[in-house]
Amino acid sequence: MSILAVRVYYEDTDAGGVVYHANHIKYFERARTEWLRELGYDQDSLMEQDLCFVVRALTIDYKLPARFNQLLSVTTRIDSMKRASMVFEQTITNAEQQVIAHGMVTVACVTLSSMKATAIPEILKEDLLGAL
Repeated sequence: MSILAVRVYYEDTDAGGVVYHANHIKYFERARTEWLRELGYDQDSLMEQDLCFVVRALTIDYKLPARFNQLLSVTTRIDSMKRASMVFEQTITNAEQQVIAHGMVTVACVTLSSMKATAIPEILKEDLLGAL
């Protein structure tokens, strides 16, 4: 599991100061990317190995509005893992630990050159499962 702090900037909000719905997806993406980086797998090194992760499916349940200048926490954990894909459960909470949004994100491991599914490298699987 990983937790990333995210500050809501003015650019993240609509005219009413509420985070625009699509920006929750950006917060989820940042959290997954930073978790991989913490484990020693930045996106550049994966791409050099002709690998990348692409979002295959995404569901979000919006619970409460997030507002300008709030400090949010994005929690990321692996819900399930298969040979070439994994499902992340991600939750955004505010400082009061209230759930802002909850999402399930399925990512597929693909070869960058062909964009075809490929097995997640065993060492990466081990590192991800070891971080649970």
